[in-house]
This record gives sequence, structure tokens and C-alpha cells, in this order.
Amino acid sequence: MTTTPESTNQPLPPLEEMPIHKHLVILRKHLFKIMIALIGLFLCLLPFANQTYQLLSEPLRAQLPMHSTMIATDVTATFLAPFKLNLFVSLMLIMPFILHQIWAFVRPALHDKEQNITFPLMVGSVGLFYSGIAFAYFIVLPSMLHFFISVSPESVAPMTDINSYLTFCLKLFLVFGITFEIPIITLLLILAGIVSTKSLIEKRRFIIVGCFFVAMFATPPDAISMIMLAIPMWLLFEVGLFFGKMLEKKHTSSLS
Repeated sequence: MTTTPESTNQPLPPLEEMPIHKHLVILRKHLFKIMIALIGLFLCLLPFANQTYQLLSEPLRAQLPMHSTMIATDVTATFLAPFKLNLFVSLMLIMPFILHQIWAFVRPALHDKEQNITFPLMVGSVGLFYSGIAFAYFIVLPSMLHFFISVSPESVAPMTDINSYLTFCLKLFLVFGITFEIPIITLLLILAGIVSTKSLIEKRRFIIVGCFFVAMFATPPDAISMIMLAIPMWLLFEVGLFFGKMLEKKHTSSLS
């Protein structure tokens, strides 16, 4: 009778020592776990989909005039909009588990030094992504809605379609969630040796201009939205640069 690593309780060999089909088998197991967890959480949250949409629409409903309401221009919108939002919320809540499965897959191929760097970066990326969404919901979204509704003509009663509002919010959340990953991206570029902190400092003025240029296209066409994205992008770049300096200093001291 032949034995396997599972039957003898022996650990799996490092990923780089395994044939490609073994990689695919292990990857399929992790993907299966992710899909089961996502579907399970989605079904658990589905009965509360309407309440979740009410929570999302609260910033808009707080800004609408007394007799204005949200509308549904499509027969299926009253079902599909909360459904889509429920899927997005499930995916966001399951993100730590997804990263844990990714970490479990790549960890055997990493050296101890790489593991010490990779795991904190993955945890930090999730925290920053959540922070970006929270910043967009609590700070940016109310300010933008107040501006757009306050400048609307008196003869126009704002009545936003629920699907349009959902699309607008999800795009806003993704933009700010990705934007808040700038410190992680900066650190990865420094760790990979693609850039150095010295070169980033020398190009700081161009990077700041680039932040405003990107914000101009990534946000609605108003100055408030652009500033509320560009300034955090700049500050987050400075945070990544600060930790990059610390890593370079630590690497230099370890070599000396």
C-alpha cells in the first residue's frame, strides 16, 4: 500500500518542487473554498439586501428635498439593485478569507524573509482598501451629493434612479479603495528595486501633479471631488515613501 503526504501527516513539499499539475490541484482547492465561502455569505446576507441598500442610500436621501424620492426606471431594478449590492458587500466582507487562501497557496514557495514582508503587506492592503471605502462613504459621498443637489435648478426635482445611484457609489468606492493602496504599491516598487526613495523624492512635484491629473478623470467633473481624491493620493504617497525610507535604512544597516 502506497502512502501519501496526507496519510502520513507529512507536510506538502514546497511549491517550487512540485509538478505543475499538483500546483493546479492545490489552487483548485483554495478557489473552491473561496467560492463556497462567498456563496454562503451571499445567501446569508440576501434576506437583508433591501436594508443594506437603505443604508447605502442614506447619504442621498438625507440630501434630497422633502418631497423628492429615489425612483426605479426599470421593472427589475427594485430586485437587481439590492442583489448587486449584496454581491459587492459579500465580496468585500470575504476579502480577508480570500487573501488568507492566497497566502496559504503561495506561502510554501516563499523564504522566511519574504514571508515576513508579504503577509504584513497583504494585511495592510486589505485594511487600506476598507479605509478607502469608508472614507468614500462617510466623507466624500455626502459632500459630493450635497454639492450636486445644491446646484440643481429650482425647477428640477432630484429623483435619482436606484441603479444609477448604485453604479455611481460602487465606482466611487472602487476608486478610493484602489487609491488607498498607494502606500503598498510604493513599498512594492521600492522592495523590487524598480524605484528608490531618492528618485521618488526628486520626482515628487511631478507625482503631485499626476495625482491631480488622475483625480480629474477618476472623479465626477467638479473641483470638490477632484481635491478630495488628489490630496489623499498625495498624502498616501508620502506615507509609502516614509516607510520606504525605513526599509532602505534597515536594509543598508543589515548589509554594513
